Amino acid sequence: MTRICRRFDNLGLQDGVPDGRRWRLGIMGGTFDPIHVGHLACAEQVRVAFDLDAVIFIPTGRPAFKQDRDVTPAEDRLRMCELACLENLHFDVSSLEIRRHGITYTVDTLRELREHYPPNVDLYFITGADAMHSIVQWRESAAVAQLAHLVAVTRPGYPLTEEKKREIAERTEFDVSYFEMTALSISSSMLREWVEQGRSIRYLVPNRVHSYIETAGLYRKPQEA
Repeated sequence: MTRICRRFDNLGLQDGVPDGRRWRLGIMGGTFDPIHVGHLACAEQVRVAFDLDAVIFIPTGRPAFKQDRDVTPAEDRLRMCELACLENLHFDVSSLEIRRHGITYTVDTLRELREHYPPNVDLYFITGADAMHSIVQWRESAAVAQLAHLVAVTRPGYPLTEEKKREIAERTEFDVSYFEMTALSISSSMLREWVEQGRSIRYLVPNRVHSYIETAGLYRKPQEA
């Protein structure tokens, strides 16, 4: 059987059989280029709000919607996620999508997770509310709806309108919960630009991630010959 992660690989099982209680497993996908405190705060706030037993961060291999730009090597993004999650015993990281060949699709990941975990483990897929605008365009979106409960995270001042929520409910079979997290105006693209410009991103990423970026020389402006 494929190993999903280190801490929660046997979630829901005891001696190889379902343990009789229901578990809630959060799935946090993303490019994580780099992972930052906004990602971690989002996962933690959703974990508490939805009483999740664990959250697995799954960095993408080849993101389907980012084929038009360069992405930092998967091994670096995976290692930064691992470093970021070390201190939170409710968090873990999976290389599931990185190991898979080809373009990354959510439906493939959820199918693999559903096959791995017993039926007493419920999957909660955490995504940004902006992704909900295009959810019907997701690959096999109807299958995604059957595989996991969706948690759409919004930021203060950027809520999905009630009209949009009704449209999603009418056009899809998704079981969606909406959650407004604490505002943190941080993005991975901003952090990459700041590093390239020589600006400090300390305290915007975990200390271990900051050290890794510095040591590996990630996001720096290429030196002219």
